[in-house]
Amino acid sequence: MDKCKHGDRNKTSPSANERGFGDTSKERVALPEGVRAALALALADERLAQKTYTSILARLGPVRPFSNIVEAESRHIKAIESIYRSYHEPLPPDETTVDPSIKTQVFAELCSTAAKAEIENVRLYDAQLLPAVADFPDILAVFVRLRDASAFRHLPAFQRHAG
Repeated sequence: MDKCKHGDRNKTSPSANERGFGDTSKERVALPEGVRAALALALADERLAQKTYTSILARLGPVRPFSNIVEAESRHIKAIESIYRSYHEPLPPDETTVDPSIKTQVFAELCSTAAKAEIENVRLYDAQLLPAVADFPDILAVFVRLRDASAFRHLPAFQRHAG
C-alpha cells in the first residue's frame, strides 16, 4: 500500500478495494463453456469488423461511415474485454484475418458488404450469443447493446451509402 503524503508517515493509505472502488471485478466464477465460447465468438466478430474497417480506411482515407464505425468497434472490443477481466478469464488471441476482396471493392460495394456483415452480426447475436449468456445478466446487457448498435446504428449507416 502507498504511504500517506500527509500526517504520520508510518501509516499506509487504504487500497482502492478497501476504499470501496477501484477493482470492481466479480468474485471468481467459473463461466460455463458455452458462455466462454459466446464471449470468444463475439470478440472475434468485433475484432474482424475493426480490422476490416481499419483496412478500408487505410485504402480510402477517413471516409464515413467507416471512420465513425471503426471507433465504435474499438469500444465494443473494450466492452467485451472488460467482461473477460471481470470474470478473470484470459483473452483469446486475435486470429482474425480480413477478407482480401475488400482491396478491390469500390466504396458502394464496401458499404454493401459491411451492411451484409452487420445483418449477419445481428443474426449471430440473436441466434447464438444472446441465448448462450441469458443466465448472466451483466454479459447479456453488454451483448444486447452491441447487437443493437449493429442493428440500429451501423446497419442503417452502411445501407445509406451502399447505393
